[in-house]
Amino acid sequence: MTEPIPATSAARPRRRRVLKAAALTAGAAALPLSLGGTATAAPAPQFLHGVASGDPIPDGLVLWTRVTPTPEAVPGSNTGPDTEVLWQLATDRAFTQVVASGTVTSSAASDHTVKVDARGLKADTQYWYRFTAAGVVSPVGRTRTAPAADAALTHLRLGVASCANWEAGYFSAYRHLAARGDLDAFLFLGDYIYEYKSGEFCARGTVVRPHEPAHEILNLADYRTRHGRYKTDPDLQALHATVPTIAIWDDHEFANDASSTGAENHTPATEGDWAARVAAAKQAYFEWMPVRPSIAGTTYRRLRYGRLADLSLLDLRSFRTAQAKVGSGDVDSADRTITGRAQLDWLKAGLSASDTTWRLVGNSVMISPVAFLSLPDYLLRPLAQLLGLPAEGLAVNPDQWDGYTHDRRELLGHLTSQGIRNTVFLTGDIHSAWAADVPVEAATYPASGTAATEFVVTSVSSDNIDDILKVAPQTVSLLGVAAIEAANRHVKWVDLDSHGYGVLDVTPEQVQMDYFVLSDRTKRDATSKWTRSYRTRSGTQKIERVWSPVK
Repeated sequence: MTEPIPATSAARPRRRRVLKAAALTAGAAALPLSLGGTATAAPAPQFLHGVASGDPIPDGLVLWTRVTPTPEAVPGSNTGPDTEVLWQLATDRAFTQVVASGTVTSSAASDHTVKVDARGLKADTQYWYRFTAAGVVSPVGRTRTAPAADAALTHLRLGVASCANWEAGYFSAYRHLAARGDLDAFLFLGDYIYEYKSGEFCARGTVVRPHEPAHEILNLADYRTRHGRYKTDPDLQALHATVPTIAIWDDHEFANDASSTGAENHTPATEGDWAARVAAAKQAYFEWMPVRPSIAGTTYRRLRYGRLADLSLLDLRSFRTAQAKVGSGDVDSADRTITGRAQLDWLKAGLSASDTTWRLVGNSVMISPVAFLSLPDYLLRPLAQLLGLPAEGLAVNPDQWDGYTHDRRELLGHLTSQGIRNTVFLTGDIHSAWAADVPVEAATYPASGTAATEFVVTSVSSDNIDDILKVAPQTVSLLGVAAIEAANRHVKWVDLDSHGYGVLDVTPEQVQMDYFVLSDRTKRDATSKWTRSYRTRSGTQKIERVWSPVK
């Protein structure tokens, strides 16, 4: 495949305030006279879902918004007239220095979403952007192009999150990330939306705010409607309008435990063809997300941050074979893959060719091996429920790289045989926070050495162990933490209970993840506090604790 396009930002942007849309102005043709004899103007279009940017490269950016041309043209409705939309990029928030602009047509064919791949821009430059339709101006967003590929960067800071379930709580994590003012980009590692019907997976069994549609999403209209509901969240809108987004998908953008041939949460007899459902989910995703697909239908691509770091972004759902049955022994089969042959070859080649100090890998499911047999039954069962697995006989999670050990051995063997160092996996999915060495052989760690390191961020709002058990956080689960760490010596820390996000700080000397937790995901005004930090120093391939966050 063609080498995907690099991206980044160098200096950190200052805190910004999203500008509210200008007052609605008459821009549509008049309707017939009313019975009272006065003219009734057609409703003006609106920008109800915010603005976003993504995948910055040295000379370009992806810009996104959605136009609601008429009140009935809601997401998924497949109605509403075509609307001409003007986009503008300026070097100042007042738009006195517009440097790029153009027009694009919003139509029902794309659910009235607008995506512009703006090119010809200056590297490492802050821009402001906005859209206008029929005289109505969108909120204003701020973004930044990447530095030149050979730029000598000394610093990169990413906000990192995953697993945001609308029904389980508010997106306070996004609000706190948006308010920082020091992020170069927002990295989202999967499960941006959830496919479940209302009430099926929520906050300890309680719906904090209902899904739309209320039923499980299955077709294109459903997925568009669910994405549209998410994009009405003010905290999500604020974050997207503040920094560029870099995103990959995991399973819930489709259905739980998705693979190339089906999913745990898909029944063909009653829910139709799996390939048709996936096609609908992917179409809606690319319509509603500010991402640039590297090839049709996938999100794997590579972005670059000068000579400091490159970021390989993986698609671990489109090409994987179905998960092995628990206890079957099939996890070791060479016939099974989590990446697909082409993607694994692409990843290995990119890691070998990399000339940056750090090789970051956006990875939706854990690559570090984790054995769960040491857990007591009362913790094993809720953990299996969280992972969507049978409670009996759970030794490994076959939805993670643990279920595809041949691919993992090939990848880690490549890192060690080629002497590739400073590889850091950045992971979501498991609704818990982890910091771990990625061992060459878990059974003989640490003697066998490490191939990489891994930071896993917890969920923004999705249930974790204490929620499933309906107990106070950091109580019962602490026994599970002790058992996991005792049975997996390469795991340096795990938090099974908290909701929150991470902030990844990259310098030539080290990569550090600061973990932040929310006070209460069910409260719109939830506070955030730092809880732990871990880092890996250049050349060490090892995780170590740090006693304060990066300032």
